[in-house]
Amino acid sequence: MQRNELSRERSHDSSGTAERASQTALDVDELVVGYPRADEPVIDGQTLAVPEGEVTALIGPNGSGKSTLLKGLSNRLEPDGGRVLLDGRRVDSFDSKELARKLGRLSQQNTAPDSISVEELVERGRYPHQGFFESQTADDEDAVDDAIAMAGVEHLRDRKIGTLSGGQTQLVWIAMALAQDTDVLLLDEPTTFLDPRHQLEVMRVVERLRDESETTVVLVLHDISQAARYADNVVALNEGSIHASGPPEAVVTADLLADVFGIDSEVIETEHGPVVIPLGSIEDPGCGSSGN
Repeated sequence: MQRNELSRERSHDSSGTAERASQTALDVDELVVGYPRADEPVIDGQTLAVPEGEVTALIGPNGSGKSTLLKGLSNRLEPDGGRVLLDGRRVDSFDSKELARKLGRLSQQNTAPDSISVEELVERGRYPHQGFFESQTADDEDAVDDAIAMAGVEHLRDRKIGTLSGGQTQLVWIAMALAQDTDVLLLDEPTTFLDPRHQLEVMRVVERLRDESETTVVLVLHDISQAARYADNVVALNEGSIHASGPPEAVVTADLLADVFGIDSEVIETEHGPVVIPLGSIEDPGCGSSGN
């Protein structure tokens, strides 16, 4: 398939069963996902193909369903309808440890005892690869070393978690997810609340994952320009529906930002991808390029 292509054609065998005609890591077919006490589903009948070995960014206003979709992809929420396929197999058919060897997920809220070291936390990422009462193997040690190096936290290796800054802690959690050594990694708002330097470091880790290990990364981002710069594919959600998906230059447009985010903006094409300059709310009669 061509790079940045989210949609794909399907072929059929003699029994009429749909087969994948191109390389996708995750296939979402008519997915319906919600929360037990909610009257309506958050994601209602959405279909999406996530290309293998690429970075896909989910964008959208607060409450649009980005994090809920991510939970559906990782089987953290049981679907009320439809299905999610990982390498052609339903994610809800994997047992938890088997799924964790293929798909990793880092949520918004992560907690660990302040007294454990960075290395000890990263080692926890090896849990899916170990049996009961099994000590670390040479492969585990190599995976931990590689994860710490890729996340750029080697200098923090012996530090206690409680002594780290927010940005440092986030990089360590990402290192733990890397140590899990999965084909697919889901990151829920990994740059939120970080200063620009640590945001850049996180996104560079994402780039290296794609370029050096061909890991499929799906991440939720609030910074639209950041999504346009680093992602191969952008999926814009609004009110639980996929409003648009495709390469950044096709999705990140002034029209889409008006429709999905309710803002008047200017989108400037640069060598690093589209850059968004918000001008104001479209409900505000005093904003906009007209100057009125």
